[in-house]
Amino acid sequence: MDLTARIRRRQRSGTTAQLVLDYDAISPVVHVEEPIGRGPVLERLLDHVDPVFDGSLPPNAYVWGPPGSGKSAVVTALFTQLDRLLRRSRAAIHTATRTYPEGTPSFVYVDGRQATSEFGLHQTVLDSVVGESVPEHGVGMDAIRSRLGEHLAENRVLVAVDHVGESDTHAVSELGAALAPFDGLSWVAIGRREPTALESVPPEHIEIPAYDDHVLVDILTERASDGLAQRAVSHEQLRRLGGWAEGNAHNAIAALFGAAVGAVEHDRSRISERVLQTGMAAVPRPSVSLARVLALADSRQSVLRELVDLDESQRASVGATTETIAASSEVELSGATVKRFLYELAETGIVERVTNDADRNTIGRPPSRLEPRFPTRAFRHLYDLEVE
Repeated sequence: MDLTARIRRRQRSGTTAQLVLDYDAISPVVHVEEPIGRGPVLERLLDHVDPVFDGSLPPNAYVWGPPGSGKSAVVTALFTQLDRLLRRSRAAIHTATRTYPEGTPSFVYVDGRQATSEFGLHQTVLDSVVGESVPEHGVGMDAIRSRLGEHLAENRVLVAVDHVGESDTHAVSELGAALAPFDGLSWVAIGRREPTALESVPPEHIEIPAYDDHVLVDILTERASDGLAQRAVSHEQLRRLGGWAEGNAHNAIAALFGAAVGAVEHDRSRISERVLQTGMAAVPRPSVSLARVLALADSRQSVLRELVDLDESQRASVGATTETIAASSEVELSGATVKRFLYELAETGIVERVTNDADRNTIGRPPSRLEPRFPTRAFRHLYDLEVE
């Protein structure tokens, strides 16, 4: 945080009881420009992309690591800086030993949760590298593929495709097949599974391990310093939160976000121990990424928004849950559609069907209740901010 930001932060927090100064700073779905504690990983990635400094493309690669290890944060930060420094400022940037040639590649980041089809993948890449807007509808696959091929005949592109191998995204093998027809393009796939568990994975593998506890505490400290009022949370609380998260930055930040929201709801100027515990309890283990939940269609998000507010009796069975959600004035969906969405969300792991223990001795199959598998407090607040 620079000096100007520090002064403004003191202005905002001096005599008021405002606890949250910047929700983005403590949001688990917002990445910082400079990832903390990832110097060695960034060096490995820079070693891999080193050919771009001579105007060439590196080979295809697979970046992998456990949930919450900062894969997306590291790759987006790297690609953003490479694009800014090498592409847009290449005429003004030079060193004593190397200049940046006119053939410097473009750097494109693709969220695999948004570009789930081959058409979406090609359209996103093309839209990122040409000056005019490329429509998402009303144009055929052949036209998109042809225009992308024409562009790549004269230009080079390095593409990072995030979140591969999830239930609704491209597998690494599918990604390779979709991009194989194009010369002048190489790609970096980003996923969670170990390379040995995949088919048709490129030979270059770059692992991003889980965060060490002390690094995670540094991340939380920086986030809290930027987003919360002074003394809103203690270092001891952040240390315990970092240990609880077991190297998962997403879970740690989501719990801090949920605790801050809880303190605001209770009109507190500090995060109490009870509120911190509530914030942690609102993050299931294991937890689905909030970015994945917020990438869902609006209609499915609206169903989840109602679900997180239901009490235990309203979630006693899928039928009871469906009936309550469909009756809400905030959801313009039929009961049949709500039930279908709930089953689909359960199949993809965003919610979980849990058998009710109290009904195990009943005749027939006991009913199951639905439990969210994502940080509920953080989701509720982020969703409400979006729809306001």
